[in-house]
Amino acid sequence: MAEPSENKKEMLKQIIKQLHGGVKSEEVKQRFKGILEGVTPLEIAKIEEELVEEGMPRDEIRKLCDVHLAVFREQLGKEKEEIPPENPVYILKKEHEMILKLSEELNALADKVRQGEEKSRIADEVRQTKRIAEDMLDAEKHYLREENVLFPLLEKHGIKEPPAVMWTEHNQIRKEKKDLHGLVNQFDSMALKDFSGQLGEAARSLADSLSSHFYKENKILFPAALQVVTAEEWTDARRDFDEIGYCCFTPKDLVAAPKATEGIKVEAGMERHGMLQFETGSLSKEELEGVLNGLPVDITFVDKEDAVKYFSKGQERIFVRTKAIIGRKVQQCHPQKSVHIVNKIVEAFKTGKKNVAEFWIQLGDRLVHIRYLAVRDKDGKYLGTMEVTQDITDIKKIEGERRLLDWKD
Repeated sequence: MAEPSENKKEMLKQIIKQLHGGVKSEEVKQRFKGILEGVTPLEIAKIEEELVEEGMPRDEIRKLCDVHLAVFREQLGKEKEEIPPENPVYILKKEHEMILKLSEELNALADKVRQGEEKSRIADEVRQTKRIAEDMLDAEKHYLREENVLFPLLEKHGIKEPPAVMWTEHNQIRKEKKDLHGLVNQFDSMALKDFSGQLGEAARSLADSLSSHFYKENKILFPAALQVVTAEEWTDARRDFDEIGYCCFTPKDLVAAPKATEGIKVEAGMERHGMLQFETGSLSKEELEGVLNGLPVDITFVDKEDAVKYFSKGQERIFVRTKAIIGRKVQQCHPQKSVHIVNKIVEAFKTGKKNVAEFWIQLGDRLVHIRYLAVRDKDGKYLGTMEVTQDITDIKKIEGERRLLDWKD
């Protein structure tokens, strides 16, 4: 990643530190006008990276990022980039536009609901509000593509902190969308005044969060990515985007673009049809891959250096995985709020204190069992950690017995 000059780097750091110290935006602008004229999104991303490494709390960077942008906004507004429609960033930016339009519609509907005098007279507005709330939830694929494809790419190029800040904001937006969805489905049981007041507040809050978040991504994160990610990496990223899928409102002319062809990669020293010898038998590469992908569980393997090394590709994965995460540190695959627990589990496995850590969560109406298992060699040496995830909803319903002879075709 290109480095800004040391002098410019220090000046940019001073700008951000002074903003954090309470100096007014206009005063900072005047003081550092010459420096600001040449600032680039990549430089801002790099400086924020270094500030966190020097001890500035990540949450502080997130809270005051809007203040940074107030100073840098004029210069960032001059940045122009031409992005081909097949590029993942082009798709993400178009989705930003669509999501913001949904947010505008939501606020307009909230105003109409507020002016309503009887529930029966705003039934159509409430129906449209429910539709927007559903579309907002469907936007989850937008955030999953960023977290599982774009963010790992940026991390590989040394940009780690800005994606972590954006992920934190994703989780805040997720909460607001979930709260909105829950609210609109309580319409029948709420007094009109209470409903309209809470709807207006939820719509405004979500609009503010989306507008601020998308501006940061459009003006800093995406331009930085376009500068460092290679053409080959974008091709792979587009394939991963297609695999995760798109939102109900994603422009159809974009998702209909030809998918990148996937070449066959063969590991060095292993013929495509060669056999892998195990203590209890042998399997070809195709057989082994078929076995792993056919298991009724999702598997992810993290090596002894905490890097993601493999994941299975079942028909219906519970959690999204893409090839972009291969080589990514496991700590970067989790929201910041849970990283300390991940570290405790891995450390307990490495020291031999524990071999299993298991959890279960509700995903909608499904119950998901998650197990982390220490993987060791014959001598007990730690090789890595395997995550095994399984939907156990239907398993919990099993009663009595069904024997082999009871099977019917």
